[in-house]
Amino acid sequence: MHERIGAPALVALGANLPFEGEAPAETLRQALKALAKEGLSVLAVSRFYATPCFPAGTGPDYVNAAAVLAVGEQSDATSLLEALHVVEERFGRVRNKRWGMRTLDIDLLALGDSVAPDAATQDFWRALPPEAQVKAEPDRLILPHPRLQDRAFVLVPLADVAPDWMHPRTGKSVAEMLAALPEAERAAVKPL
Repeated sequence: MHERIGAPALVALGANLPFEGEAPAETLRQALKALAKEGLSVLAVSRFYATPCFPAGTGPDYVNAAAVLAVGEQSDATSLLEALHVVEERFGRVRNKRWGMRTLDIDLLALGDSVAPDAATQDFWRALPPEAQVKAEPDRLILPHPRLQDRAFVLVPLADVAPDWMHPRTGKSVAEMLAALPEAERAAVKPL
């Protein structure tokens, strides 16, 4: 596995359920603060966006954002993911249904130009057809996130903070991946 230790991490945040009486946007604000308690410095945060629930019609709309995190020299992708899961749990995240409603979701999108666990595995999961994605779930961390190029609710906020980040396997920037999505998908992601 190739990991650039100390490289900035790109994360996506989302929520569509209240937590302890607070609206999802407030949960995202508090989660960004909580990342510091896990040793992760927030370098940049996108605007917050209202986005349709995914898959469509399965629940309330989401609030989504993206952030760039500085991770310590001692941090690898696995420990970074564990820190993100600690923050999710602090905000009531329960992992009982894939793509279900949630109080907080923090996805590790990329760690510098790391490809994990290897190029062939990343390429396999990235190329998996949407209908298969619903049924199949990786048993390990895949970097970059295998579906980031398909999701306007990830790419629109990510373009606020890292438009020039290049996918190490496709060679496309965030701006290029976003431009390749249908206009209707991009337009459905609206700033709050």
